[in-house]
Amino acid sequence: MSINILLVDDLAFIKMILRDIVEKAGFRVIGEASNGEEAITLYQEQMPDVVLMDITMPKMDGISALREIIKIDKNAKIIMCSALGQQKLIIQAIQIGAKDFIVKPFKPERVIKSIKKVLDIA
Repeated sequence: MSINILLVDDLAFIKMILRDIVEKAGFRVIGEASNGEEAITLYQEQMPDVVLMDITMPKMDGISALREIIKIDKNAKIIMCSALGQQKLIIQAIQIGAKDFIVKPFKPERVIKSIKKVLDIA
């Protein structure tokens, strides 16, 4: 069974790092978005198992995109990615419906642990 992941971040190098981490763990990246609007469109088209989404992005931020995706799919498994010092935004994201969060710079084992946690796989 392949696990499909959608990556959402405005920085290309962050998406490259995340792609490397998740693909080495055996997961499949089915799409990449650079802002919240693209994330919503790709979510509807691809219906990924997990979304790794940055909180701070241009056009539409991760919190707004999270709200919209949860309206589309209340069971969406979204993991928010944040920089240190964004605790208020992380709390807000969890209250809206994010399943977990990971902090930059990413530790590969933490990213994989978070994906497995939200999917409830060992």
